[in-house]
Amino acid sequence: MAWPLIPPGITPILDPAFRPAVLATRAFDQEAHRAGVPVSVALERDAHSISRFVTTVLPAQHPQAGCNFRHLERWLKFLLWSRGGGRVHFAGPVELGQQLQQHFRASPTGKFDAWLMGERVYERPFEVVVTTPERLPQAIEPSAPLGRHWDGCRIGFDLGASDRKVAALRNGETVFSEEVAWNPKVFTDPQQHFDGIMDSLQRAAAHLPRVDAIGGSSAGVYVNNLVKVASLFRGVPDELFKQRGREIFLEIKRAWGGIPLEVVNDGEVTALAGAMTLNENAVLGIALGSSEAAGYVTPDGNITSWLNELAFAPVDYNPNAPADEWSGDRGCGAQYFSQQCVDRLLPVAGIALDPKMPVPEKLVEVQTLMAKGDERAARIYHTIGAYLGYAIAHYCDFYEVRHLLILGRVTSGAGGAIILDDAKQVLRQEFPNLRVQIHTPDEKEKRHGQAMAAASLPRLFQNP
Repeated sequence: MAWPLIPPGITPILDPAFRPAVLATRAFDQEAHRAGVPVSVALERDAHSISRFVTTVLPAQHPQAGCNFRHLERWLKFLLWSRGGGRVHFAGPVELGQQLQQHFRASPTGKFDAWLMGERVYERPFEVVVTTPERLPQAIEPSAPLGRHWDGCRIGFDLGASDRKVAALRNGETVFSEEVAWNPKVFTDPQQHFDGIMDSLQRAAAHLPRVDAIGGSSAGVYVNNLVKVASLFRGVPDELFKQRGREIFLEIKRAWGGIPLEVVNDGEVTALAGAMTLNENAVLGIALGSSEAAGYVTPDGNITSWLNELAFAPVDYNPNAPADEWSGDRGCGAQYFSQQCVDRLLPVAGIALDPKMPVPEKLVEVQTLMAKGDERAARIYHTIGAYLGYAIAHYCDFYEVRHLLILGRVTSGAGGAIILDDAKQVLRQEFPNLRVQIHTPDEKEKRHGQAMAAASLPRLFQNP
């Protein structure tokens, strides 16, 4: 990147090369706004769901105009993974629009985004359409209420990459909850997923007189209970996924007699849990688990048709930042706010663990060391806290946020308090005008809150 990257005022102790996206973006915007060229984009999810955004790039004669494309590509990358879009309408300098077209056609990371957005999520070829401001589609932002149904006997589940959680609720009261370790990434047959999910549901059902409804959350993109994209199915061959994996939750619904069943992205349930706990709206929820899950409840208390897959959204512009294991892109959230981050920082912190040890078990080891006052473990949490502070400021440039809910396995134990304290310190020192309240649930809700909130998703059938 030609644009000078801004070192953070509070350096993550184990990552001095960290260059926050928020600082680079704001520095670029400040320079470009002086005599810049406007750029508008419309992200089309379908004909009835479109988001519009505006930015500014440097004029062609500016000595650093060569970094316009990098700024646009990172900015658009964030928008795609936060909002979603199978078609991008671009109104700005034609040569930059053509560079974006080439990026999504030819570069490895661009091709990944185009494939996932196009073929898997929106089921059509991804494209960048270069147009004019006058022909740019208008914004259409549908939203709807989510969950908050507590009547009857319900089961909620949350499927992660290292465990599956389940809760049984009776008229809103939790009567049972548990988590079971599993490793679905290595599953090659959806039957393995089916058996694991059914096992958890049956365990919960044993604590209820009947089951009226089932709600679930999982990392990925779900539309009408169909699995569009989910890392849990990465080990399943594409053809077998299309044959069975895609409709696995419809199959589970049939197995339970066709009762109401709703499955949504785990980030949306994170935000829902926060909104319900706080009795507030404009909530961004972030779960630091096997990956980074995120969801958003609008100021009106609704959810949107946005993706909110911030695990893929860039937060570090260091060109040598760690690469995401799936997309191959560098500096994306999953490597900073998850168990993957803890694993990555272990050798830097001087903690030697068996490389063959599963990542969730490594996290447990770090938490055990932290409980004993080990300074090496504390450095890992201090580093994540600094990351988080700068990422929150970046997220707030794209979302209207009054409340931020942080939960997930990485935040359990004494290290979680360090993460939150350090993030708040970054916000106070670097972004004093940012008004966002940070919340975290108690230990049980951190681990099981999503399953409990997921139980409220379905509306019960109404008697005629």
